[in-house]
Amino acid sequence: MKKTAFIFPGQASQYVGMARELYDRFDSVKELFETASGILEYDLADVCFNGPEDKLKQTLYTQPAVFVHSCAVNLLLNEEGISPHAAAGHSLGEYSALVCSGALDFAAAMKAVAIRSRAMQEDCDNHPGTMAAVMGLDYEDVVKVLKDTQGVVAPANYNSPGQTVIAGEADAVKRACELLKGKGAKRALLIPVGGAYHSRLMDSSSEKMRKFIMKELGLSSFEIPVYSNVSAEPVTDSEKFRRLLADQISSPVLWYPILNNMHKDGIRHFVEIGPGKVLQGLVKKSIKDVHIDISGVDNLENLIDFLKENAEVKPA
Repeated sequence: MKKTAFIFPGQASQYVGMARELYDRFDSVKELFETASGILEYDLADVCFNGPEDKLKQTLYTQPAVFVHSCAVNLLLNEEGISPHAAAGHSLGEYSALVCSGALDFAAAMKAVAIRSRAMQEDCDNHPGTMAAVMGLDYEDVVKVLKDTQGVVAPANYNSPGQTVIAGEADAVKRACELLKGKGAKRALLIPVGGAYHSRLMDSSSEKMRKFIMKELGLSSFEIPVYSNVSAEPVTDSEKFRRLLADQISSPVLWYPILNNMHKDGIRHFVEIGPGKVLQGLVKKSIKDVHIDISGVDNLENLIDFLKENAEVKPA
């Protein structure tokens, strides 16, 4: 038997029709969507199921959609008596991981995600920027090049060995891509996103979330550790995690260090909880372990059976 971690995706995992089968099949999932829609003051189920795609891609809608889908899958596994030994989430996914840990209840986390998505959408509208994926260059080398690049550009995600995402002003990101290729990067490709996440162009939303987190968002006791985006370390102290969460939007996501630390701590099963397959791809590039995706009803029973038979899980 091998210890299990649940890992939760962030933006870029959404798709039109997401969670529809779960919603149609499980009353508990319908209740999550109803709670979310009441907090958001719009029909989240309609956006998830019907889009259109351009609307669902907007930060304002993407973040709640991915968060609720992830929490729905986590809830269904909990109802089967399955919970992990640890959790982590990629950027937005950190809020899903906190719900999984028991440190945040769903409604409180949904309120935080609603505020976060609105604030970050405003930054996207007021401070347009872009992101790029850099392949084949060490993270430290990318950071060095960015320090010498004119304009606002910063490391946003340390995703896997040889893959770093950078973010900032469009011209600065393009300049950085050329410089990075000159330093040996195999590829440096612009990503079609709505903003420059985890860069200085998100300073306004970062400050809004900092104030909200430190004044209004209380964390309860952790049932399992959550590995922080900012430190890459497992945390079970509520006040410590609140401070780290307050720094999250303005800090790079240390995803590869998180995976390495989980591996060192004995995690051998990494289960992506939510829409898409982005994180399982990063796990496969980073460490050699079994990884199972769960993105709909078709493989839900298979996942439950496999985890009960092959992975060490905690009774929910």
